[in-house]
Amino acid sequence: MFFEFALIGTTASGKTSLANALAKEFKAVILSLDSLCVYKEINIANAKSSAQTLKELDYFGVNLLSVCEHFNVALFIKEYEKAKKIAKEKNTALIITGGTGFYLKTMMQGLSANIEERQSSLSNDEIYHLLKTIDPQFKIEKNDTYRLRKWLNIYESCNEIPSEFLKRTRKKAVIEELLIYEIIWDKELLRKNIQKRTQTMLKNGLIEEANHLFKNFNPSLKPLNSIGLKECKSFLKHEISFNELEYLINTHTAQLAKRQRTFNKKFQSIPLEFDKAFEILRQKLKSFS
Repeated sequence: MFFEFALIGTTASGKTSLANALAKEFKAVILSLDSLCVYKEINIANAKSSAQTLKELDYFGVNLLSVCEHFNVALFIKEYEKAKKIAKEKNTALIITGGTGFYLKTMMQGLSANIEERQSSLSNDEIYHLLKTIDPQFKIEKNDTYRLRKWLNIYESCNEIPSEFLKRTRKKAVIEELLIYEIIWDKELLRKNIQKRTQTMLKNGLIEEANHLFKNFNPSLKPLNSIGLKECKSFLKHEISFNELEYLINTHTAQLAKRQRTFNKKFQSIPLEFDKAFEILRQKLKSFS
């Protein structure tokens, strides 16, 4: 029987490993909710599931584009529709999991009209100041370059307050109802998880992956300035030591986890402790099988 649910949580919370284990047992379909896993050339910095796991399972939202190609929510929604179709055909569950909660939120609220990107010489600070003056209802972080640029594009292209434009053009939600589980951890234990994951990434060749990417693509590309890669860029330029590299990745990842924890409060989710999550979700899936 088809059944879909979301499994969210901060980075390094173990949600992907849980989803993989459940998918293997129940032959479920997985939709990756991770903005970095869409890129073919990034495999370590994004903690992507192994090639063998991706081959064994019905995985969507992974290895779709090159880092030099643009990915947006509309493309993610197409992946969701494909994943849902396969899950229904197989009469099994669809597990939506990952750390990019913005994609999930958009699917549940509806996608607004797309505006062609325009170039601007304004800095993030200048755009943010303009936004706060003109459109204080538009909630956004000061360092969120993508959404700041999107706001400016709407403002300059449509001659309309962006928050009002988005409300007016918003289409029907792709997902109207969804059961959402959130993996929760004690903050100190999560910090230790982050440190272990960073060490594993470095051991598995994070620096080598970063070096290859910077040599073959424009280092200013957005995916190449994500956590893990941007710190490696400084290390490869001999601006920081190896110890500083590890420290900065841990620090920035912990900061990301804090932002994700705050963002996930937007969802009406069911909290699950990691140690108990697998058995609880396993029983839930068994009840639908």
